[in-house]
Amino acid sequence: MAVHDNVEKIRKAKGVTKSFLAGKIGLSLQGYRHVANGCTRLDVERLKVMAMALGVDGAIFLDDKLTQSVINDLGKTTA
Repeated sequence: MAVHDNVEKIRKAKGVTKSFLAGKIGLSLQGYRHVANGCTRLDVERLKVMAMALGVDGAIFLDDKLTQSVINDLGKTTA
């Protein structure tokens, strides 16, 4: 999985809107859609801000297994 896919998985699992995250990284909603679709690459600084906004460690986005473990943990807390 690509980094942007992992960001989107975490964003959705946490119930955070695209608009909220776009605002946190200084993009319009349209600009964020380009990031979410992988058309625009994420730099480290934006990943760092996104991680803080989502309340996760930024390294989570770089590893598919870590991403899935966070999503699984979120599922356990809502069940």
